[in-house]
Amino acid sequence: MDLIFSTDDLEPSKRFAAWQGAICDVYVHVDVNAEERSDYQGFIREAKFGAITMTDVLLSEQRISRRERHIAKLDKDCYYLEFVQQGRINVLQAGQTMRSNAGMSTVFSASEAYDLECIGKVRSLYLEIPCAEFVERFSDGRLPVITAMTTSRGLGRIAAEFCATLAQEGASLDEIARTRLGGELMDVLALALDMGDRDEFSEDAAAQQARLRSVKAWIEAHLTDADLSLERIAKSNGVSLRHLHYLFRLTDVSVSEWILDRRLQRCYDVLTRSELRSLSITEVAYQLGFSSSSYFSTVFRKKFGHSPSDLRRR
Repeated sequence: MDLIFSTDDLEPSKRFAAWQGAICDVYVHVDVNAEERSDYQGFIREAKFGAITMTDVLLSEQRISRRERHIAKLDKDCYYLEFVQQGRINVLQAGQTMRSNAGMSTVFSASEAYDLECIGKVRSLYLEIPCAEFVERFSDGRLPVITAMTTSRGLGRIAAEFCATLAQEGASLDEIARTRLGGELMDVLALALDMGDRDEFSEDAAAQQARLRSVKAWIEAHLTDADLSLERIAKSNGVSLRHLHYLFRLTDVSVSEWILDRRLQRCYDVLTRSELRSLSITEVAYQLGFSSSSYFSTVFRKKFGHSPSDLRRR
């Protein structure tokens, strides 16, 4: 993720003022008040996944406020969703107070006044999600101004794990993959919020579909690994090998077939990008996890009807 701002290299006495000037007055348009300013600590890192902007944030204890004068500066209508990893945040909006922590996430509107009470040092992942694209994924086509989502189990846990995976692996992905995964993340989040307390992770078909999306996202982030094995996929996603095969029974292909198809599609995308013509076809194949150039050419021709070299010449 790209570093937007950090207090690490500043003198402790100057950190809070620098944070206000660089972040609160420019980046997010809010007021901030911290009781302890002598050694303020904070950073913001950012990555984009299509329409979603994800930020990894560290905050010292403080109160953040957005009012009408801040909202007037916004040029987009969006929701914020936070996954707290350390500390606690109280979100106050529309006369309600939602408590965010490691097991509970809050979704709230960026276009309505709010207050955030950061209790202790807080580390969290924030998602900025465009309203229009998000609400169309809900069964009734709307979302409350503020709502909560359990992240300790079921669909909410899958969504939180999905988000954490993207934060860790996003830097290695190209724009096409990030855009696709951003859409998948919105699907999972909307499903988790739509189902609410109705979801039962171990039994519900919707939860299985969400888990499948999460596993696919992890695989997508590791397609370049030549040693990507089914055992590693299962272990890294907290499922058994048998459960992994069961999840892909929800699709019309096996795990291995899906991996091969995604690698071939990513190779196709790379081979058609003019700025990457300096890469040889063999280099492209190896970078996307193929260990044999001849095998790559064979399966590429079978899928697309022409060889990789024919595609590049076109």
